[in-house]
Amino acid sequence: MCLAVPAKIISVNGDLAKADFGGVRREIVVTLIEDEVKPGDYVLVHAGFAIEKIREEEALKILEAWREIFEEG
Repeated sequence: MCLAVPAKIISVNGDLAKADFGGVRREIVVTLIEDEVKPGDYVLVHAGFAIEKIREEEALKILEAWREIFEEG
């Protein structure tokens, strides 16, 4: 099974971006997204690559679902 995790873009430097995964920050590659990626955007990340921009509301819903899953487990 493959999972993509929402992250908020903190900064962009060329093909790389610093992304926040709920308090954990990692560097990701943003070259797969056609639209410009800028700080404040939310993206879905799989294996270190941003694969899609998503709306903030959608990202927050996904993050809430993850929280519920982990709290039950």
